[in-house]
Amino acid sequence: MNENKKLKKFYYRGIEWENLIKLPSKQLVKIFNARGRRKFSRGLQQKPISFIRKLRKAKKGLSYNEKPPVVSTHLRNMIIVPEMMGSLVAVYNGKSFNQVEIKPQMLGRYLGEFSITYKPVKHGRPGIGGSNASKFVPLK
Repeated sequence: MNENKKLKKFYYRGIEWENLIKLPSKQLVKIFNARGRRKFSRGLQQKPISFIRKLRKAKKGLSYNEKPPVVSTHLRNMIIVPEMMGSLVAVYNGKSFNQVEIKPQMLGRYLGEFSITYKPVKHGRPGIGGSNASKFVPLK
């Protein structure tokens, strides 16, 4: 790597990453979008609070480059906050748990956005699919 290149710093709405971590929760909520502000202004319920406690417990006592153990959850509507960065979360999609590593770019978004609930359709040639109602394909 070239020594003259500097690492690109991450900013969220004009605030540097190191300062985001230090922000008190009231100021952090002010920089979220309207949906996030509304959710936090109405107060956190018991499940999100216990989920954050589990994440703290998983991160406790780890060395600098060590990854924490995976914490699984059904909370797809949990907004990602700076405290969750670097954690490994298994988010339920209705059938299985998808493992997600929380990165700074995910800040302010929902956990459910990173665990897709459907299998994307792969459109192929007619006649290959499972149903008999597909288009007629003549034999050669």
